[in-house]
Amino acid sequence: MLLLLLVSVTALSMAWYGQRRVRTLEQELVRRQQDSAGQATEAQLLAKQAQELSRDAVAKVTLTESRLAEITAQRGQLEELIQSLSRARDENLVVDIDAGIRVALQQTAITGSAAPLVAALKAADERLARVSQPRLEPVRRAIARDLDRVKAVSVADIASLAIKLDEAARLVDEAPLQVLDPQRLAEAKAPRAVVVRGGAGGTASPASAAASATRVGGLRAELSDWWQGLWAEARNLLRVTRIDQPQAMLLAPEQGFFLRENLKLRLLNARLALMSRQFDTAQSDLQAALAAVDNYFDRSARKTQLLTELLRGVVPQARQAGVPRPDDTLAALTTAAAGR
Repeated sequence: MLLLLLVSVTALSMAWYGQRRVRTLEQELVRRQQDSAGQATEAQLLAKQAQELSRDAVAKVTLTESRLAEITAQRGQLEELIQSLSRARDENLVVDIDAGIRVALQQTAITGSAAPLVAALKAADERLARVSQPRLEPVRRAIARDLDRVKAVSVADIASLAIKLDEAARLVDEAPLQVLDPQRLAEAKAPRAVVVRGGAGGTASPASAAASATRVGGLRAELSDWWQGLWAEARNLLRVTRIDQPQAMLLAPEQGFFLRENLKLRLLNARLALMSRQFDTAQSDLQAALAAVDNYFDRSARKTQLLTELLRGVVPQARQAGVPRPDDTLAALTTAAAGR
C-alpha cells in the first residue's frame, strides 16, 4: 500500500510538474507568438515602407535616366551644331578668301600691277593665321608659294615711266636740231642797234677839239660794231654743218616746230599706250621717237644726250610682264571648300 501510495504521489507530482511545465511552455509560446506577431507586423510595416522607398527610388532613377538621356541628346545636338557652325564659318572664310583673290586678279589684269594680288594674298594669310584651323594649313602653304612667285616677277612701274616720258617731252623743246631752227634763225637775224652821232659846225676851240676827239673815238667804235654786225650777217648767209643723217638736210628750218610737236605727240601716244597696257604700241612709238631724235637732233648737245638716255632707259622697262596666277592657292581653296 505504501508503495502504491508512493507511486501515486510520485505520479501526481510528475503530473503536476508536467502540467506546470506545459503551462510554462504554453505561456512562453504565447509570448513568443505575440512577439513574432509584433515583429511580423513591424516587418510588414518596414517592408511596406521599403517598397514605397523602392518605388520612389525607381521613379527617381527613371526620371534621372530620362533626364540623362535628354541631356545626352541635347549635348549631341549641341556638338553637331558647333561642328556645323565651325564648318560653316570655315566654308564662309574659304569662299570669302577665294572671292577676294579673284577680284584681286581682275584688278591686276586691269592695272597691270601685282600690288592688288600681293595685298589679297597677304590679307588671306593673316585671316587664316587668326583662325588657326589645321585643315586650312595646306591653303596657307599654297598662299606662301604663290606669294613668293608673284613677288619674284618684276612689273613695269607705269607711274615712273609716265614721269620720265613727261620729262622727255619737256626736253624735246630744249634740245637743238641739226638744222638752224626758226628761233635761233630769228635771233641770228635780229638787227644790231648802231648809234651815229653827228657834230655841229663852228670855230675850233680847246673844248670843241676835245669834243671832236671824243666824237672820232665814238665813230670808230660805231664803225667797229657795224662791221661786226655786217660780218655776223654775212656768216649767216652760209653755214657749214656736219650732218651724219642725210634726211636731216631735207628738213627746212621752219619745219623744226612741226618736228618737235610730232615728236611730243609720239611721246604722248607712248604714255597713253603704257597707261592702257598696250606695250607693243608703246614700244613702236618709243622706237620711232628714238629714231627721230637720232636723225634730226644735234647729238653733241647736252640736252639731246639727256633726251636719248631718258628714252633708252624707258624702252626696256616698257614691256609686258605677266603676273602669275595663284593656281596653287585657288586649288587649295577648292579642296578646302569641298571638305577634303
